[in-house]
Amino acid sequence: MLVRSWNLFHGNTVPPQRTGFLREMIRLATADDPDILCVQEVPAWALTLFTSGDVAARPRIGPVPITAGLGHRLTRQHQGLLRSAFSGQGNAILVASQLRVLSATALTLNPRRFRQIQANALGLGARARRAWARERRIVQAVRLADDDGRTFAVTNLHCTSYATDERLAEAELLRAAWFAVSEAEPDDVVVLAGDFNVTAARSAVLCDLTGAEWGFSAPGPGIDHILVRGAPTTPVHRWPDEARLHDGRLLSDHAPVELEIT
Repeated sequence: MLVRSWNLFHGNTVPPQRTGFLREMIRLATADDPDILCVQEVPAWALTLFTSGDVAARPRIGPVPITAGLGHRLTRQHQGLLRSAFSGQGNAILVASQLRVLSATALTLNPRRFRQIQANALGLGARARRAWARERRIVQAVRLADDDGRTFAVTNLHCTSYATDERLAEAELLRAAWFAVSEAEPDDVVVLAGDFNVTAARSAVLCDLTGAEWGFSAPGPGIDHILVRGAPTTPVHRWPDEARLHDGRLLSDHAPVELEIT
């Protein structure tokens, strides 16, 4: 079973330009028919293109919510400049037709109460607290079954990016991991995938999750990871840059990562 994860960067290239390439990214990511595709930074208007899509940051004009369609039309004026300002963003999971969806749910990773408790425990200053509250982050959970009766609990997350203090992302990652195992049934293969915004070299939580107590597989080489518990896997493979070129343009500021559940 091939599992792939990709932060789509709102459909932007590197460097960003006026035109967006979200549909080209989706075609590239699905060209070889992966069994499970987890994506992050998906504009709200595109979430319906997937099996399961959940909004994290809602489309808005200033303080006023707007429809995803209007946000899409506004963003098309200059995709690279506006990014998610009017289109919002979310997470989405696409599953192959041979897999049956048993349930789907989502959890906010940084609700106000959680931020307050963690900020006090970590001794965060005002700037870090404001940064943490700036954008809502979520984790999705989808339970699947294959034709052989195996079941999978797949979670797709996008943690807060705050380079000054990665403990924000660490706290969200641990919350997502507890959510993943709580949504899973005892015999499920548990998959934790997405943009964690932490690396294995610096993350105490990743070290714990891939240790004996939690039992997840080894992380990826960067900040995008796929962790699996309950089945053997191949190592995480990160696509080389040339694999995500489109007419000479580099799609997204992240490379897809993938592994095989064997």
